[in-house]
Amino acid sequence: MSPRGTTDPSCLFCKIIKKEINANIVDEGDDFVAFRDINPQAPTHVLVIPKEHIRNIAEADDANHLGSLFRTACTVAQREKLNGGFRLVVNNGDDGGQTVHHLHIHILGGRSMTWPPG
Repeated sequence: MSPRGTTDPSCLFCKIIKKEINANIVDEGDDFVAFRDINPQAPTHVLVIPKEHIRNIAEADDANHLGSLFRTACTVAQREKLNGGFRLVVNNGDDGGQTVHHLHIHILGGRSMTWPPG
């Protein structure tokens, strides 16, 4: 994991964290930012990202910090009123569908989810 607070100046999500790029932020804390996805795949599609630059979940080595990020995603889902259920998705690497190489959790909800996801 990167040293606490480290950002990558070329990373889209780091630019959102530093407010260099606008995003529809729904929640923010000391260690995370949650914002609406610009290409939503469900009626509610929010991304939760750590404020430190971590490329992907495979590089996340602080279990407490990672657990806190998932707990935050659940809290955001509750605030978004996804009481009927929701899906949390973490893509890892190019073959896993990760397009922005900064760890992020997708919160998808507001409709019934199907399986397999694709």
